[in-house]
Amino acid sequence: MNILIFAAGLGTRLKPLTDTMPKALVPIKGRALLGILVDKIKQSTNENKTLVINIHHFGQQIIDYVAANNSFGIDVRFSDERDMLLETGGGLKKAAPLFENDLPILIHNVDILSNVDLGELYNKHKNTPDIGATLIVSERKTKRYLLFDQSDCLVGWTNIETGEVKSPFKDLDVSSCKKYAFSGIHVFSQSLMQYMANWEGKFSIIDFYLSICDKVKIKGDVRPDLRVLDVGKLDSIKMAEEWLEQSRI
Repeated sequence: MNILIFAAGLGTRLKPLTDTMPKALVPIKGRALLGILVDKIKQSTNENKTLVINIHHFGQQIIDYVAANNSFGIDVRFSDERDMLLETGGGLKKAAPLFENDLPILIHNVDILSNVDLGELYNKHKNTPDIGATLIVSERKTKRYLLFDQSDCLVGWTNIETGEVKSPFKDLDVSSCKKYAFSGIHVFSQSLMQYMANWEGKFSIIDFYLSICDKVKIKGDVRPDLRVLDVGKLDSIKMAEEWLEQSRI
């Protein structure tokens, strides 16, 4: 099982905590966000794991934390972005060669808590080779939505406040599309790397998905019982603490 954890962000919404630490190490009831996520991944599956963590802001602190925890008992590698933050798409492109195999990559933002069974998600994707990527999405209210057709395949993106639409499909009827918010959890088939060849530097993985969704199936996975919490702001820490009290991780 390949896992990529995005932990390189500046965490500006969590200031002043992130003035002295990376957001990956922000504590929730005494446990770092990174440790909480790795524990969840380990509980989800017994498969052999290769974990890549991208680093930028206070990157050495993350390296030291992983070492102090004996690499969580799994194969942990680092994709070093300390020279330049590459965003999600650029970060994936830089990290992908570290996996040394062609298995799909489970991609997870470090500051997301969810009730998704990550092992089940990964294996479901792995067993559907015609799907290029599987995105966990929800009906959460937001200004920016991914657009899906009636088969839950990605066809575009929209900002409902500005009316902006992005899609490779000419004359897309936005009103006929399903609108879902992206959770920051997805599984990426490495066969898609061929389409990333001409993408350089920093770029968004969502922009990449939008550029190829007319060629490859990018599937939205919507679950009626989905719970997702973005621990991206100071006022979400209390909610995260309550979440951990009610969960098994």
